[in-house]
Amino acid sequence: MTTTLNSFETAGAANLEEAIIEAITEARTTCELDGSNSAGCAVAWDIVEELQAEKADQQQAKSKKTSLENYCDRHPESVECLIYDV
Repeated sequence: MTTTLNSFETAGAANLEEAIIEAITEARTTCELDGSNSAGCAVAWDIVEELQAEKADQQQAKSKKTSLENYCDRHPESVECLIYDV
C-alpha cells in the first residue's frame, strides 16, 4: 500500500470527497493484491473509515449553532447581535 492517512489529511474540506474516493480505490487495489485477510487490506479500509468519519464530523460541525447564533439569525438588529468595530 503506497498511500497513508497522512497524505489524505492534507486534502482539506473541499477535496475530502475526492480523498475518500481515492482511498476506496487504493483499498480495493490493496485487497486484490495482498488478499482480503491481509493487514494491508485492513489498514486501507481503516483509512477509508477515518476519512468518512472526518467528513461526517465536518458536516455536523457546520450544522451546530449556538442559541445566540440562532437568535441573531432571526433578529439581526437586536442589541445582543450588534458587532462593533473598535
